Amino acid sequence: MSMKGLILSGGAGTRLRPITHTSAKQLVPVANKPILFYGIEDMADAGIKEIGIIVGDARYEIMEATGDGSRWGAEITYITQESPLGLAHCVLIADEFLGDDHFVMYLGDNMLQQGLKTFVDAFDHERLVSARGEAAALNAQILLAHVDDPRQFGVAELGADGEVVRLVEKPDEPPSDLALVGVYLFDRNIHEAVRAIAPSARGELEITDAIQWLIDHGRRVRHEVLDGWWIDTGKKDSLLTSNRLVLETVEARIDGTIDDESKIEGRVVIEAGAQILRSTVRGPAIIGEGTRVVDSYIGPFTSIAADCEIVDSELEHSVILSGSRIVSVPRVIDSLVGRSVEIVRSGDSPRATRLLVGDHSRVDLA
Repeated sequence: MSMKGLILSGGAGTRLRPITHTSAKQLVPVANKPILFYGIEDMADAGIKEIGIIVGDARYEIMEATGDGSRWGAEITYITQESPLGLAHCVLIADEFLGDDHFVMYLGDNMLQQGLKTFVDAFDHERLVSARGEAAALNAQILLAHVDDPRQFGVAELGADGEVVRLVEKPDEPPSDLALVGVYLFDRNIHEAVRAIAPSARGELEITDAIQWLIDHGRRVRHEVLDGWWIDTGKKDSLLTSNRLVLETVEARIDGTIDDESKIEGRVVIEAGAQILRSTVRGPAIIGEGTRVVDSYIGPFTSIAADCEIVDSELEHSVILSGSRIVSVPRVIDSLVGRSVEIVRSGDSPRATRLLVGDHSRVDLA
């Protein structure tokens, strides 16, 4: 049967405020590419060409940025979730799009090192084996990862035979350190499951409850343990970690201009129209289209988006979104700076810190 993709991008992104007051969290860039695009690329690489995207309040921004999917050789259908009623609710409202096809469900703010192809190939192989009568039919496949604090996640308990026997959402006493990663593969049986479960204590239809329903009703749920890193980019520090890990894989490319007084060290991407003047850029780093870096130092693990201006400043291990301006700031590290932000040191007397800070912001004056 054909396989479809379902990407969940309806969340409000409260943990990334104030950035997400004015922008969808799935469009916050990692290495100058929106997080959402990594999931779409992974699906396209796995041969999935029909993709549904669950969208919420930021639907128009996501639709404008993502388009019809043709740039990935895919066809995208947008499905609106009016209220955040849970991951299983997303399956419920996507019923018409999904039909009876198998599908991958992917959380739009997750990043996976290994991609989806091996995960999808394993599911297809197991389905072929079961079709030949050599194994029980496979109805779902989940991805697990060892984590330090499983109390923050859905957690899997394995039986003596190594199969999943129980899933628990954010348990006080976890039965294992195996957390559910935000990637799932289902056949049509999941539609029966999401209709059968009741909302949890927090008023949501939990996908863990739907998978548990499959297990309790004799459906086969296979699992794999993740190979490589997995990050939920919903917080500033985890987003910076994702940015670092992706930048470690970039290939150096110089499409912009660099004057004779500047130095480029290591793996650095200078995108078209960017200018580096009397500055040092030490990679891995990426400088976006139309950005000007003047009399400055850009250190490792820094992504600066398009149309920014960095003058007489030092940046390292930071993500700077488009249209921002940083002038005469001696040291910016471990920072996430939103769109069209201006950070300047005026030098006026008396010396003081002058701030205009929005709701849910955090300022660290080290």
